[in-house]
Amino acid sequence: MRIAILADIHSNLEALNAVLADAMEKAPIDKIWCLGDTVGYGPDPIACLDTILSMDHILVAGNHDLAAVGKISLVDFNAYAAEACRWTTTQLSSEHREHLAELPLRAEQTPFTLVHGSSRDPIWEYVVSIDVAQACFDHFTTPYCLVGHSHIPFIYRQWQHSAELVDVPPGSPVQLGRERLIINPGGVGQPRDGDPRASYAIYHTDENSMEFRRVSYNVAATQRKMRTAGLPEYLAERLQYGR
Repeated sequence: MRIAILADIHSNLEALNAVLADAMEKAPIDKIWCLGDTVGYGPDPIACLDTILSMDHILVAGNHDLAAVGKISLVDFNAYAAEACRWTTTQLSSEHREHLAELPLRAEQTPFTLVHGSSRDPIWEYVVSIDVAQACFDHFTTPYCLVGHSHIPFIYRQWQHSAELVDVPPGSPVQLGRERLIINPGGVGQPRDGDPRASYAIYHTDENSMEFRRVSYNVAATQRKMRTAGLPEYLAERLQYGR
């Protein structure tokens, strides 16, 4: 079985479609696991959400998903994110709002725990340091935890009562093994590691391996849509730099 692991789609339909085409190029994808923030920032919230819902999926809530339906406040969002979130709210139908409002904060699919932020704080915490990763290992019981939120692909492994960052070159499957891991597939719709290509991963269940993938997409088309919608220029510009 092949499971596509997606995070932080952020209403970027061009990136999402490119990722799905890449994932299905060699063999069918059996399931989609989406780690939150399907909406926010970008110009196509309904199309992105409908695309995920049309597939065999597991979807957990991200901070932008919950903010778009008023379940969390915009007070902790920067001005660009808050403006985009308010715009997203105006685009959603009552059915889409209801679906986002009912998303779980975490899910378990053996051998994984799925969250958006971290196992310790599923909505807001960024796993971006060894100290944070080390603390988060105490907050899930499965062998592995999948996270998003930072828009940066990585693997942290539990190592001698601490955590260690593991190199994850794109296109080379990583055997997961017995070590406990925290895994981020990177951002589909708004990468932030200096590479503007969409980032995601494929979990190969038969091999128990995780393959990180990077995919080029039509950034200019997404930017045009954002400008037409009146979304903040900064959000459109950053897509071409992967920041």
